[in-house]
Amino acid sequence: MPQYLTLLEKSWSELHQYYHFSEPQKVFNKLIAAYSEKQRAYHTLQHLYECLALLESIRVNLNDAHAVILALWFHDAVYDPQAKDNELKSAELFEQYLAQDLPNDVVQKIRWWIVATQKHASTDELDLQFLLDIDLAILAASSERFAEYEQQIQQEYAWVDPDVYSIKRKQVLAHFYQIEPLYQTEYFQQDFEQRAKNNLKNIIE
Repeated sequence: MPQYLTLLEKSWSELHQYYHFSEPQKVFNKLIAAYSEKQRAYHTLQHLYECLALLESIRVNLNDAHAVILALWFHDAVYDPQAKDNELKSAELFEQYLAQDLPNDVVQKIRWWIVATQKHASTDELDLQFLLDIDLAILAASSERFAEYEQQIQQEYAWVDPDVYSIKRKQVLAHFYQIEPLYQTEYFQQDFEQRAKNNLKNIIE
């Protein structure tokens, strides 16, 4: 965990300087604790770190980088592998913690973006397209990281019968494999699409 903290602290500090949170340290500590919960293996500080690090490389393409960063911070703030409403609960937690510190239009926008990470539906909103692509960037990871990711997901679903898990997981990955294109932004289509499809194909076969 310590190797992620420097970037996370820097990211949060930048958000605070921009938005002027009333209780920056308290909310930061709560988020770090949330992403460190024991039921998580993939949806952890590592995932948050990877998302934020990736965002830095595409930041110039965004209309409202700070809002995208804040949405990333909260997009998996609530995570129970056995629940179906994690994204909605994460959006509600975001409102609970920060609604009083932000303009209403910003709150509504970020809330919608967090909820949108559940279905990853296609959208015309550029910032949201990048947010969703960043969230799925793991599918285009190196073969080592992708194998680690698959183990991490399996760990989070250790409560499911292994045979059932294997069938369901292949269905999920096949679904991603069949989406054309998988990524919504030109940037991700050019740099990530082929790698992701290769990773998915190897697992499905």
